[in-house]
Amino acid sequence: MNAGTLRGPALIANGQGRFALETVEVEPPHFGEVRVAMAAAGVCHTDHASMRWAGPLVMGHEGAGYIEQIGDGVEGLTVGQPVLLNWAIPCGHCFQCDLGAEALCERTHELDVAHLGTSRAHTGATRLRGEPVQRAFHLGTFAHHTVVRAEAITPLPHDMPLDLACILGCAVMTGVGSAVNVAAVLPGDSVAVIGCGGVGLNVVQGARIAGASTIVAIDRVRSRLTRARAMGATHTLLAESDDPRAERLIAAVRDIVSRGVDHAFEATGVADLAFLPLHMARHGGNALQVSGAHGPATLELPRLFWNKRYIAPLYGGCVPARDFPRLFDWIAQGRIDLANQVTHRYRLDELERAFADMHDGRAGKVVLRIA
Repeated sequence: MNAGTLRGPALIANGQGRFALETVEVEPPHFGEVRVAMAAAGVCHTDHASMRWAGPLVMGHEGAGYIEQIGDGVEGLTVGQPVLLNWAIPCGHCFQCDLGAEALCERTHELDVAHLGTSRAHTGATRLRGEPVQRAFHLGTFAHHTVVRAEAITPLPHDMPLDLACILGCAVMTGVGSAVNVAAVLPGDSVAVIGCGGVGLNVVQGARIAGASTIVAIDRVRSRLTRARAMGATHTLLAESDDPRAERLIAAVRDIVSRGVDHAFEATGVADLAFLPLHMARHGGNALQVSGAHGPATLELPRLFWNKRYIAPLYGGCVPARDFPRLFDWIAQGRIDLANQVTHRYRLDELERAFADMHDGRAGKVVLRIA
């Protein structure tokens, strides 16, 4: 091993639907890089899907930890500083970054191959049995250490617990940002949110912060609807299995807002539901698919009538320098609730149980405590 290389556990997906806790070597950071000692990582459905991406792969894309070592050329950061990791990493000078669309950074997405990276900081910095191993979303947060580009790091307030802060880097930013940045919900607007898991609950919170007067939360699990009500939903609707075309659900939304809502969000991750927001949005309204659902779905073109806008936003339109400080302020003001989102915490070696509780609806937001 090179001087300064660290050994530690990491959860490695094999690309065939399985994972294992392995020991990896993490090298020191090179120019423009930072090595982070991970403290906590959020778990979501994307992490479960990553078990079938090209492997071997260090899993995990939500995370917070402490700066362990800083490479040359990095300014404004200090060893020991608590930090949040951001998977949509802006370079700051490509076409998209110049437009202010930093979540669409061309440098990051040109490196992206099936959600993986190909630069040294994305592969060669971490090795499994001496061979470079890829890391989910250029991060690989289900590990004791990771090396990332400095642009992936946002310093955290020193008083923010890292087992709560870790979910800011995906679930919270995606949900709140989709409501505030992308849909641009206005005071008095009406909103429907289909799916009240990690992202959906934060769409609810974002809509409340933006001043929506009607927020209809929809889910098949009653406990999620209870959490949605606590976070700002004005109405809740239970999705039932004997309503496969969601006809009763659509009618129920229309009973609340007869013309249809101003903004309807899908946050289930189920491809068959990707176009359901179009049935609930009014003419001229917004329908947003914020879950990143994959797979085929059928759309009847008249559902786009009239003047409806269908949007599949990435990461809530995140601009890190603008959005993360704003999220920190809203948390300090009590306008964003993190504590009641994170319902279950697990050790790194308990990921199988974490996935099971997440899929069964027993858990809200799930977090791995890494150190």
